[in-house]
Amino acid sequence: MKREIIKTLDGSTTIHLEEWNESYHSKHGAIQEAKHVFIKNGLSLFENSPVRIMEIGFGTGLNAFITFLESENKNQEIDYVGVEGYPVNADEVLAMNYVEELEALEFRNIFQEMHKSEWGKKIEISSRFSLTKRKQFFDEINDFEIFDLIYFDAFGYRVQPELWSTEIFQKMYNSLKPNGVLVTYAARGVVKRSMISVGFTVEKLAGPPGKREMFRAFKRYNLVV
Repeated sequence: MKREIIKTLDGSTTIHLEEWNESYHSKHGAIQEAKHVFIKNGLSLFENSPVRIMEIGFGTGLNAFITFLESENKNQEIDYVGVEGYPVNADEVLAMNYVEELEALEFRNIFQEMHKSEWGKKIEISSRFSLTKRKQFFDEINDFEIFDLIYFDAFGYRVQPELWSTEIFQKMYNSLKPNGVLVTYAARGVVKRSMISVGFTVEKLAGPPGKREMFRAFKRYNLVV
């Protein structure tokens, strides 16, 4: 499948798959989307406490890098797991301009280390941020109540509906601790129904630039008195 590097409207780069007419990030702004969906509406719920995150779709490493920068700014301990079935190649990584666009030149080596690190091995990126990359298909995930937060950043329902199925969201629900949170850029009714069917409480929020809405889902436990 032919892949090309494109620049999104906020100046940050992403990878575009021509055959699917699908990109790794929003064409309206890769960095803006990541900050809005995953930081503002996800990570911000866990301020002042350690957090374990699983990202579904490690991709270019943008979400992981922005989360690392947040850990530096907020002095927050983060244990990050990025799951990816088809890792990007070294040339594509080098073509990403996130370090420059995020004005994070002092952390260029960190972004590179994230991609060079061995798959399946936990590494200490800093005293506050650890990273484990798992080369794994999403239907192979079998974690149980490990994560506080899931960044669900799979390719869109239009091109890969199987990644948004009830079976996948059951795995997401199982992976979260009680009162854990899942955030995603998606806002389709069929996605919401799949989430609700496995037990999630779903709310609709304002979306990032270029997208009207997005979902945030909670793993709520009903208390019996």
